[in-house]
Amino acid sequence: MTSEPVGLVLVGLGHRTLGYADYVEQHPDRATVVAVVDPDPVRREAAATRFAVPPERRYALVSDLPDQPLARAAVNGTMDAIHVETSLELLDRGYDLLLEKPIALEPTSMLQLQRRAEDLGRLVVVCHVLRHAPFYAQIKERVAAGQIGTVTSLDMAELVSYSHMATSYVRGRWRSRDECGSSFLMAKSCHDMDLMAWLAAPGRPVRATSTGSLTWFREENAPAGSGSKCLVDCQIEAGCPYSARRIYVELGRHDFYPWESLEHLGVEPTREQKLESLRTDNPFGRCVWRSDNDVADRQAVVVEFDTGAVGTLSLTGTAARGDRTIQIVGTEGEITGSLAEERFEVRRFSADQPRAVVESVSVSAPADAAKYAGHGHGGGDLRLMADFVALLRGGRPTLSTTALADSINGHLAGFAAEQGRLSGRWVELDELRVALD
Repeated sequence: MTSEPVGLVLVGLGHRTLGYADYVEQHPDRATVVAVVDPDPVRREAAATRFAVPPERRYALVSDLPDQPLARAAVNGTMDAIHVETSLELLDRGYDLLLEKPIALEPTSMLQLQRRAEDLGRLVVVCHVLRHAPFYAQIKERVAAGQIGTVTSLDMAELVSYSHMATSYVRGRWRSRDECGSSFLMAKSCHDMDLMAWLAAPGRPVRATSTGSLTWFREENAPAGSGSKCLVDCQIEAGCPYSARRIYVELGRHDFYPWESLEHLGVEPTREQKLESLRTDNPFGRCVWRSDNDVADRQAVVVEFDTGAVGTLSLTGTAARGDRTIQIVGTEGEITGSLAEERFEVRRFSADQPRAVVESVSVSAPADAAKYAGHGHGGGDLRLMADFVALLRGGRPTLSTTALADSINGHLAGFAAEQGRLSGRWVELDELRVALD
């Protein structure tokens, strides 16, 4: 493994990219930022200042980068709709990639990206950060070691908290298929579709379907006395759990997104500036029942694998507490657990045991856990970065990091499930692989 730090170009300077870049500040001996790319001059200059990037290496667009690569790899955290476009250009310019999920908004361009990466011999690692969270990493280790035999079923649930749902999928940029290009399933749960395919491996998904709709966040469900904006014409705002004042100002939840329109101030906005923003043109001040959202707010997915295993995912957007739960049943036992509680149980049976043997596991924090405290996805964000940088420096991949071809399985299952929801049928994944022929 080389002793030199790996150079990185940061592309798309939003919440995800800058979160991953925390790793560079923690480990300047392993990675360094050599250039930044973003069309927003405020974000571009702020990131460049943070990482001491010289003025001549601050770019508005990927197309502004020089033809010869400035570094070994790029971290691509652009918006979903331009993931493929920007990734293809970065690959052509000689960069290996860490690519934010979802890989693409539809299967054809995703498979074209896979083909280009293979033709060029470039490394593409997708930001499936939950694989790196200790909860899922430890479950995967036990499944891979055969502790519950061959996997026969995986039952998963993603419980999206009411405030997260309101922020991202009712008021925010992922609220509309036309706005963001993604379905609710792929925008929120391509994490979970990836986990399902990863945990079922070496089985591969072969067909999928789903059902679900936008049921709750609709105008006909608006309570009496509600208005179009929380702080303008709503008579019940003080007692509404979805109040923009309550969620974003008083509780300070999800605060990266509601104040994007105030970033030009260059400083933390005051309470009154935030309230005034919510009263005027800030979309996060809208009533959740009178927004222009059109993505589903609940969905149930079924996936069949070539091993005979069956996976299900229940996705709902009105939970009191955000959580992900899982139950994996195998031929010799089962694993069940909750990510929020960071606990799982392993139950095994055998001929020489009259009853199932139960092992209760509180997810153990690695020795370096303090470095990851406070970072996203149970510390998975920076563990992903650690694995990616180690690969670039000549290290071996962990169980959590796989090739792009493996990441594509979960996405294909998700695309098939969404097509199945819209068409009311099972969709074979081979239908979606036409681009590879």
